[in-house]
Amino acid sequence: MSIASIVEELARQGWCVIPVFLSATETTALRAECLAAHTAGAFHAAAVGRGEAAGVRAEVRGDQILWLDDSHAGPAARVVLERYEALRQGVNQALFLGLFDLEAHFAVYPPGGGYQRHLDRFRDDDHRSLTVVLYLNQDWREEDGGLLRFWPEADGEPFDILPAGGTLVTFLSDRYWHEVLPSRRQRLSLTGWFRRR
Repeated sequence: MSIASIVEELARQGWCVIPVFLSATETTALRAECLAAHTAGAFHAAAVGRGEAAGVRAEVRGDQILWLDDSHAGPAARVVLERYEALRQGVNQALFLGLFDLEAHFAVYPPGGGYQRHLDRFRDDDHRSLTVVLYLNQDWREEDGGLLRFWPEADGEPFDILPAGGTLVTFLSDRYWHEVLPSRRQRLSLTGWFRRR
């Protein structure tokens, strides 16, 4: 799916699922970078909340993360960051969201790990505007769990998205509730948020 098609879907409904944002080869390379850093002990337990209210609460969120930026992104991550920059520019040109930068991290969920229903914008901070979640999982099946449960309407019926490698899910950060269902095997993603000033 082209950047223009993604922007069109975001304009129409505020969210989009792109099954082949990365090729199998690109996904394998990015997964290898993620796993190498995880094996090296570069990750830490993810927290919920921010500021003084931030804390690790494994019963709410069970992943480990590694924040990513240009200074320590490997070649495969740089490819994704370049595509994200093209997406940022396309969204700004068409939807005037004023997206300024990207904060992103690798996330590794161990078996049994999940993340309870939440929005991606803090109550006291409206900088996060557009969420991007790129899955790095190989040969993922529904019985592996770890599905992304997504609510198109806050009080409506959700649907589940398979976290298959190469799939990108993007949505307006302040509008859509979502949840990571418990996984039965290690689950990998590169998750980010385009922010406005």
